Amino acid sequence: MQGTVDGFNYGLVTPLVAYLMACLGGALGLRCTTRAMLVTRSWRPGWLALGSAAIGSGIWTMHFIAMMGFTIEHTPIRYDWLMTFASLAVAIVMVGVGIFIVGYRGARGTALFTGGTVTGLGIASMHYLGMAGMHLDGQLTYNTFTVSVSVAIAMAAATASLWAAGQVRGFLWSVGAALIMGLAVTGMHYTGMAALDVHVGGTSEPSVGGSPA
Repeated sequence: MQGTVDGFNYGLVTPLVAYLMACLGGALGLRCTTRAMLVTRSWRPGWLALGSAAIGSGIWTMHFIAMMGFTIEHTPIRYDWLMTFASLAVAIVMVGVGIFIVGYRGARGTALFTGGTVTGLGIASMHYLGMAGMHLDGQLTYNTFTVSVSVAIAMAAATASLWAAGQVRGFLWSVGAALIMGLAVTGMHYTGMAALDVHVGGTSEPSVGGSPA
C-alpha cells in the first residue's frame, strides 16, 4: 500500500532551521571562495578547500535537519551510517570541484557554467544518496520529471551563487550569494521530496541502521 508521507511533522520549524544552516554553510564557504580570489596562488588551495568543506557540510546538515520532520505512516525510518556519511563526502568533493574551477578560472563564461553545474550536481547527489541510505519497510519511487526539475534548480541557483561570490564586491555580495545558495539547497531538497512516492510493504521488519543524531 502507499504510505502517507509528511515532510513537515514539526511544521515550519525544520524547514526554517534547515534553510538557516544551508545559508550559514553557504556564507562561510562562499566567503572563503571570495577570499581565495584575493590571495596569492600559494594560499588559494587552502581557502578553496575550506570553502568546499563549509558548503558541503552545510548542505549535508540542512538535508538531515529537514529529514527530522519527515515521517512515513506505518513504518519507522532508519539510516545506514555508511551511506549517510558517503553522502557527506560526495557533497564536499563535488562542491569542491566546482569551487576550484571557479576559484582558478574565474566566475564567468565556461568556467562559471561548469563550476555551477558540478556544484549543483553535488547538491543533488548528496540529497539522493542520503535518501538511498534510508531503511524502511517499503519501497521508494520517484517522479522522473520532478527529479529533473530539482536538479535544474540546484544547478541554476548554484551557478548564480558562485557568480555572486566571484564578483568580490564586499560583504553584502557574500550575504546575497549565501541566501541564493540556501535557496538552491532547500529548493532542491523539497522539490526532490515532492517527487517521492512510498509504497509500504507491511510484512517485513525494517532494516537496522543508525539514525544520525
